[in-house]
Amino acid sequence: MDVNYVGENLLPGKIGQFFVILSFGTALLSFISYYFATSNTNKEDKSWLKIARISFWINAVSILAIGSTLFYIIYNHLFEYHYAWAHSSKALPTHYIISSFWEGQEGSFLLWMFWQSVLGSVLLFKAKDWEGPVMTFIMLCQVFLASMIVGVQIFGFHFGSSPFILLREAIEGPIFSQADYLSLIPDGRGLNPLLQNYWMVIHPPTLFLGFASMVVPFAYAAGALWTKRYKEWITPALPWALFAVMILGVGIIMGSFWAYEALNFGGFWAWDPVENASIIPWFTLIAAVHVMIAYKNSGHSYFTATFLALVSFVLVIYASYLTRSGILGETSVHSFTDLGLNGQLIAFNATFFVIMVVALVVRKKHMPTTQKEEDIYSREFWLFIGALVLTVACVQMISSTSIPVFNAIFGTKVAPPLDPIQHYNKWQSGFAVIIMILTSITQFLKYKKTDPRKFFASTIASLIVALVLTAVVSYITKTYTNLIFILITFSSLFCILANIRVLADAIKGKWKLAGSSVAHIGFGLLLIGAMVAASTNEVISINNTGYIAVSGFDKVEKPGDNLFLTEGEPVQMGDYRITYIGDSVAQPNVFYKIKYEKIDEESGKVESSFVLMPFAQNNEKMGGLIGTPATKHYFTHDIYTLITAAASDQQAKNANIPAEQKTGFEDYEEPATYEANVGDTLRYRNGFFVIEGVNRNAHLENIPKGDKDVIVGLKIKVVASDNKEYHVEPIFLIKDGTSYDFNKDVNEQGLRFRFSNILPKKDKLEIMVYQKPLPEKKWIVFKAIKFPYINFFWCGTIVMSIGFFMSIFRRNSEAKRLDKKQS
Repeated sequence: MDVNYVGENLLPGKIGQFFVILSFGTALLSFISYYFATSNTNKEDKSWLKIARISFWINAVSILAIGSTLFYIIYNHLFEYHYAWAHSSKALPTHYIISSFWEGQEGSFLLWMFWQSVLGSVLLFKAKDWEGPVMTFIMLCQVFLASMIVGVQIFGFHFGSSPFILLREAIEGPIFSQADYLSLIPDGRGLNPLLQNYWMVIHPPTLFLGFASMVVPFAYAAGALWTKRYKEWITPALPWALFAVMILGVGIIMGSFWAYEALNFGGFWAWDPVENASIIPWFTLIAAVHVMIAYKNSGHSYFTATFLALVSFVLVIYASYLTRSGILGETSVHSFTDLGLNGQLIAFNATFFVIMVVALVVRKKHMPTTQKEEDIYSREFWLFIGALVLTVACVQMISSTSIPVFNAIFGTKVAPPLDPIQHYNKWQSGFAVIIMILTSITQFLKYKKTDPRKFFASTIASLIVALVLTAVVSYITKTYTNLIFILITFSSLFCILANIRVLADAIKGKWKLAGSSVAHIGFGLLLIGAMVAASTNEVISINNTGYIAVSGFDKVEKPGDNLFLTEGEPVQMGDYRITYIGDSVAQPNVFYKIKYEKIDEESGKVESSFVLMPFAQNNEKMGGLIGTPATKHYFTHDIYTLITAAASDQQAKNANIPAEQKTGFEDYEEPATYEANVGDTLRYRNGFFVIEGVNRNAHLENIPKGDKDVIVGLKIKVVASDNKEYHVEPIFLIKDGTSYDFNKDVNEQGLRFRFSNILPKKDKLEIMVYQKPLPEKKWIVFKAIKFPYINFFWCGTIVMSIGFFMSIFRRNSEAKRLDKKQS
């Protein structure tokens, strides 16, 4: 029997689903049209091109309409839609409501589609005679992305997952047999507490712009092989490749900063499978950029440049498969649950992989080659070697990250690394040293041929300075006990010095040539900062007793790394005196104020002080307390404070109770009920009270007394332990045969009295006494961590991004000059 549901707003979902279907259809039409426009030998015939462009613009408008409709549903809390219910709630502020848009798979696919349509719009105006082949591959990618959110069944096959599916269609339950089921769903599940961070607003959009932009170098390389324009694609593709490297790099570093700031994801880099899956294509495209530049200047390594440009986007799709297929299981904190898109994701990956392989194999014989071998003292030779080493490093990461995939394919039960940080560091540290040294020596080499004497003279000078600085830095940072740390420091400083020298020479001439040097300097600083912070960070909240008096604490945390603080009672922690000075509630979080004071040992005076406010929330869905640290930034180090346990906060609990459900008794303990007579004396926690008498002439304001009504007051005298007296008179009312009572409070003593009944058969008066609980002394358990020299990491990120931007500007200018020559 059909149910006529009450309160559902179905129109937005119907509009959104219409545009979902339209986006898929127009993407498919645009792809087909661009394919035929490119294949058409009659260049005067623009009919296919017109259809392709019209379809593209309709597709772009459809994507905007889908996004607008979905945001409308989420923002207006239309919980009849599964996506809004699963990812948002009424308590979320606006910026987190925006974040919930892309928390789910459907929203993140839509974000990817949006950025790809933006990039496609730019290419329509900029690509010129490359529009046909390049847009063919971009729209093919758009077809696959649109298919992921279609949400229809064809011949029993589940085709995509729509963001507009209704809650009652997504979940089975007896609640949906009721027409007014929405009245039983007051709120949504909300945003995952781990994701309730301002980085969630900007990190995913940046990361997906990086993913989307990776398709452009692929499209140029594949289009060049398809149309046999082998030598022409490097110049127009290079600015796009640099843009993709810059944006994806910034997105990855944003995620790193978020992980570092929240400490919920294992520090700024935990070698999580999804982290690895995002950084691998970044590394391969960096390698591609360097080999593309080498080919552009020397004519060498065309196949390698093309292969790396193609495989970088294939690896982006593979990263999407790892993240979204559910195959990683519990091995990653970043992965989505499986929505049944496994087959489509595999088809997506397989299609672009086959395109890459077929294009490279079929066109291999026709690719540009040079008969002259690369000179060992040439820049292109060592750029190729560096790209090769970077690729091998990526192979190591892929092989370890893909263990769950290999297990699924071959039925094996190989366990992932038990300690992924140690496992990957062991391999990648060596690769990092080699790559940084190669980056250094290439700065002293010229394309095609370099005078060996000049090369060695320049290299040895920088090498000596790097060795001296390495000794100084290792001593200051206390990393001299570990050989690999010394080698990373040396290779990074060598790279920085080599590029500073080149940068100085470039500034004297053309500053636009300095982009690569600036980027290399930034990467060197980043590597030093990461190495020092990761190797020398230390827990400073040392607990010498090794015991925390909280039940089960040792099962979730290491007691020796945590300190117990009682409100108002200072504790010495190394150089600091720590005091828990209070807290405040901002639903659903409790903010804890912890005061740090640095005391001069001789005078006992406070040299400096600051207050940190880490916050936490109790979330049963996430397994209990979820803490977010606060930090104090210094030039040479950061101090983090993280709440690991706290006394149950009654105020926080009551804040979660909806106003309409509050009774006014939430702040009181369970009542004590007495049957007493006039003259009885009864005790309470801080004194006693006496039943003095019954007032038969009692009255209630705004409640008129009828002829048969009874209004009786009970006179009670309260005597506190300090002999202060308080008088109250709770009221008992019988009106129209129904009894009521009206309580009276003694706020100074935390008491509430109810005259709840008259018992004539027992000749007794029934009273209920409520007491507020004793103010329990608040306590917290916290962990404090010191991260030395982490600012090198963030400074390196900024410098590296500036270098990429400068390089993009230069390569874009070169492409414009080439266009002018050709026109």
